[in-house]
Amino acid sequence: MKGRNLVEDDRKLTVRAVERALDILLCFTQGSDLSLTEISSAIGLHKSTVHRLLTTLEDKGFLSRDAGTEKYRLGIRVWELSTHLPVSENPGTLLLPAMERLRDRLGETVSLYLRDGLERVRIQAVQSNQAIRRVAQIGARLPLTVGASSKVLAAYAPAEVQQELLESEDWPSSVDRQRYAEQLKEVLRSGYATSFEEREPGAAAVAVPVFGRSGELAAALSLSGPVSRLSIETLADYAAELREAAVEMGFMVP
Repeated sequence: MKGRNLVEDDRKLTVRAVERALDILLCFTQGSDLSLTEISSAIGLHKSTVHRLLTTLEDKGFLSRDAGTEKYRLGIRVWELSTHLPVSENPGTLLLPAMERLRDRLGETVSLYLRDGLERVRIQAVQSNQAIRRVAQIGARLPLTVGASSKVLAAYAPAEVQQELLESEDWPSSVDRQRYAEQLKEVLRSGYATSFEEREPGAAAVAVPVFGRSGELAAALSLSGPVSRLSIETLADYAAELREAAVEMGFMVP
């Protein structure tokens, strides 16, 4: 019996180490260069424990360390893994050419988002070629409470997800819950959502749903740029073009 308990304890320790290592890797969704102190603070572990895990991840090529700054960044192994993602299951890869055509036609930054819990993740972006533009970072995580893409993803999410979102303790005080709920209903009626300086000053966006061939929501397609070029009226005009593009894209997604 004692031997069995030791084996079970070893398994628990192994699983815990894996979870901690994955938590470290997930820290890099928020930044590209992180110090030992920053990582330790982010995951709530002592520096000595984090340092041992960082050393292992560095040895395996999942992280690299800048000898000058002593900061860590993602290593080559992460890129190697990403190249083996099934193309048929990666909307960001499948829809990139169509996104580039949309950018060339409308002249603004085009992004693609997926919902992950109560957040949205930008999985693909095509930057505007204009001098003044909105730069969209791939991999960025944003809350579902503000922004055109957030409203699209929330509007077409299951009812239980919407309820969890609207009852969230992290709800921003600047956003009226009832007004937001009404906006979700309007998204379902009109088929698109807009935002005008909701998340950041000087930025505007319009977003539409992309449905796969199965009929389920595959992603949110958005166009964003400076308010100097994107008035409320312009966003409404662009919504029609985004909807047409989204229909075409839907045939590319399983």
